[in-house]
Amino acid sequence: MNIAASILQCIKQLPPRLSEAEVAANQACLKKRKLVLAYSGGVDSEILAHGLSRFAKAHSEYECLLVHVHHGLSDNADKWAEHCLSQADAYGLNCAVKRVEVKLAPRVSVEAEARSVRYQALLSELEQDDLLMTAHHQDDQLETVLLALKRGLGPKGLSAMGKVQRFNQQNWIIRPLLDYSKAEIEVYARQHNISHIEDESNFDNKYDRNFLRLEVIPTLKQRWGSIAATASRSAELCALQQSVIDEEIAIRLPELQRQNGRQWTLDLDKLASHSKAWQSLLLRGHMETLGFAPPSKVQGEQILAQLLEAKADASVEIRLTDVVIKRFKREGYFLSLDSMQYKANKNYSAIDVDNIEALLNGDVTLPTGEGLSAQVLQSGARLRFPIASEQISIVFALPGSTRCQPHNRSKGRELKKLWQELELAPWERGEVPLLCYNGKLVAAVGYWIEKSFLASDGALGLSLNVRQS
Repeated sequence: MNIAASILQCIKQLPPRLSEAEVAANQACLKKRKLVLAYSGGVDSEILAHGLSRFAKAHSEYECLLVHVHHGLSDNADKWAEHCLSQADAYGLNCAVKRVEVKLAPRVSVEAEARSVRYQALLSELEQDDLLMTAHHQDDQLETVLLALKRGLGPKGLSAMGKVQRFNQQNWIIRPLLDYSKAEIEVYARQHNISHIEDESNFDNKYDRNFLRLEVIPTLKQRWGSIAATASRSAELCALQQSVIDEEIAIRLPELQRQNGRQWTLDLDKLASHSKAWQSLLLRGHMETLGFAPPSKVQGEQILAQLLEAKADASVEIRLTDVVIKRFKREGYFLSLDSMQYKANKNYSAIDVDNIEALLNGDVTLPTGEGLSAQVLQSGARLRFPIASEQISIVFALPGSTRCQPHNRSKGRELKKLWQELELAPWERGEVPLLCYNGKLVAAVGYWIEKSFLASDGALGLSLNVRQS
């Protein structure tokens, strides 16, 4: 095993960094690229740390760091942290110990919660373009494939782990040991006299991975000695198939997506024009682009049935673990469950703005978490400046019967009717900032200016904008 070479091989699979011209224009890229190893001190991460020390000596262009996450779940946790710091010193590598809290609650998986806080701790050490490295090996890949089968996942789940994968929008994860078996790793540790820790929780088969590792996989290997390698090849084939699907989704999905206010919605008529199979794939793709967990097969079927087949006047609301799915005007809305719970229980109070300078300086923070600002223009639709006697305020709800006349309309209309014309979903209307002078509506920010409050021809006026915090 040449672990340093395996690390370099993974790095060579990454897309090229910025061009010289782009690097010159981007000072952040002048720093060394950081290579962060998730370092538990177990035999797998220990031999990878050993190999990383050799890689670091030959590749000074990388900043190599070990990160040990201290979960505090074991009485030995402090000893493990001390071991990792001692080993790192012997390897000539820096090591950061991250202390995290794993919140335990009924029906909450300790494995899942520990994994979540662990990755958050690792992310805190990564800046744009940095790399995360883990010590997953061939036997881990077999465990992942078996867990995917147990959960009823499709090709994406069965593709399991790749040697090189996107970790998020700005980082990559690499797994240099993925072609090596657990047995090969243990042989390497003995040959190099590498000290490592043993986590006692690894022998508790109440955890799914441990059950597979201790009870199932040894029996499978006894019958089929190369099953870890063959399962890994199956995962690669699933990943290849999924990559083709992803490419096609990337072509089809934008034709169905529409930015509606601050939401990306799904055009249900266009979705219905696809085959049942593609409806399912496009639904999953849309949810994943928004950052939501993809639905199960049964959940996906229920979502599509309600979005596409329910009566036109039916109120559709589907709640999953992290998302609320609604329908309005043949558009599918996918909303964060946390934000929906907040909206359902919140009536925003009015805000008094001391003076126009507060808007011009962008000093107005809305209770939605966004910011409101204004700029001065001399052309286009713009709001006249308030006179000295006019108090500026922002409200978030006015009676639907309020009479309005947007600057681009020849006649006035009730506020409720205008929202319907604009196809703004009912649950979004209460978040639109309504600017008032002395309590009189002068602008629905992002939508219109009241015609009677437009700046006169040639005069300076205000253009209002909501910005994300």
